[in-house]
Amino acid sequence: MRIYNTLTGKKEELQPQREGQLSIYVCGPTTYNYIHLGNARPLVVFDTLRRYLKYRGYDVTYVQNFTDVDDKIINRAHEEGCDPLELAERYIGEYFIDADKLGIMRADVHPRVSAHMPHIIDAVAKLTEQGSAYEIDGDVYYRVSAFNRYGRLSGRSVDDMLAGARVNVDERKEAPVDFALWKAAKPGEPAWDSPWGPGRPGWHIECSVMSTHYLGDTIDIHGGGADLIFPHHENEIAQSEALTGCTFVRYWMHNGFITVNSEKMSKSLGNFFILRDILDKYPPDVVRYYLLATHYRSPLDFDDGKLEEARKALGRLKNTLYLGAEWLDTPAAAPAGDELIRKAEELKASYIEAMDDDCNTAMAISYLFELSRIINSAIAALDRSKEGAKAAIAGALKIFRELGDVLGIFIGEAKADAADGALTEGLMALILELRATARAAKDFAQADRIRDALKDLGIVIEDSKEGARWKLAE
Repeated sequence: MRIYNTLTGKKEELQPQREGQLSIYVCGPTTYNYIHLGNARPLVVFDTLRRYLKYRGYDVTYVQNFTDVDDKIINRAHEEGCDPLELAERYIGEYFIDADKLGIMRADVHPRVSAHMPHIIDAVAKLTEQGSAYEIDGDVYYRVSAFNRYGRLSGRSVDDMLAGARVNVDERKEAPVDFALWKAAKPGEPAWDSPWGPGRPGWHIECSVMSTHYLGDTIDIHGGGADLIFPHHENEIAQSEALTGCTFVRYWMHNGFITVNSEKMSKSLGNFFILRDILDKYPPDVVRYYLLATHYRSPLDFDDGKLEEARKALGRLKNTLYLGAEWLDTPAAAPAGDELIRKAEELKASYIEAMDDDCNTAMAISYLFELSRIINSAIAALDRSKEGAKAAIAGALKIFRELGDVLGIFIGEAKADAADGALTEGLMALILELRATARAAKDFAQADRIRDALKDLGIVIEDSKEGARWKLAE
């Protein structure tokens, strides 16, 4: 498998530190509100990466944190008149509600900043003792000049950063680019005792400490949104490598932005969308499909029209599961050399090749559609008297469902969708019976009207020896 490494700017062969094992750390949300669609994209992208790596036989240890100590949480808590940690706890619970709906597998560990304060304080103390950090009036800053590799991830030079408007100027600091590791307590803020007085950690040191605490000094893959490359991930590298003397991360992976009318989705522009509001209008598997139908590194433009397209596209894939429901769990093996199974295995190989090429879910989904098409054709042309025909369909369906499950796009299919599918199947059976009655009475005009009306609704009728069948138009 080859993945694009942000640090080197090219695709590289994935080579784990330990044979067959992979460690992955993904930056989780800051828990002061419901998660928005921009939060959901990395959740789905890296959940899918994890699912695929497990499918390919890797033993994956997956850590995703919660930032429950942060300026945004404190400000929101002040607005609501509640304790910041209580606010964070509430939104962690809300996160799991939304993430579970999207089929996001729980991480092996979900560390919280508030539970790792002793480890964070120890790390800041070590950086200070070795000269990588300094204290001023209870605040502790990282000394960027002490780390000569600063800027490699983002491709920025320190000189450019010094000239940039994004750098916050604090005249107490040795250099404008130096960043906070520890912040002295302010009235009304949560604080912990430290060698520098009461205070709380800066954002960047939190992830450095939690990731290395659970995954060791060197992590195989670190993921997150492209907006985290600078300064968050850049600062993580500087802190972590100064602390351990080891390479912090072997492969950096970043998903692209979500845009709205070609502008980056952000709270400052007022064009961000709460995921829960979207899930009120669209099923979770449709949202997940929408997020995976574009390569993870590409920008993804949002509008309701694209979600409607995703609903229809996923519906065509799930229609194959409905049509083949009676064979999904058939245990019989197909005859050796069966053509349907051969084609299914070829498409499975193409799917794996696409996923091995930097997790190209968009291409993988195209092979699922091809597999769906040939299975639908096989069901429509099925000769039930032919030995092994049903077993071949069952084998192809097993591959189809297996590959869809790797992407997580068939979530809910066994429950809510099954109910919807049963209603649809019942209605369609009634319509086809009415059409068959019209044909038997030689009222072909009526039969054709039924067929044409269904076609206008995106439903294709296929007549076979076994009777009429229906499917969604491709």
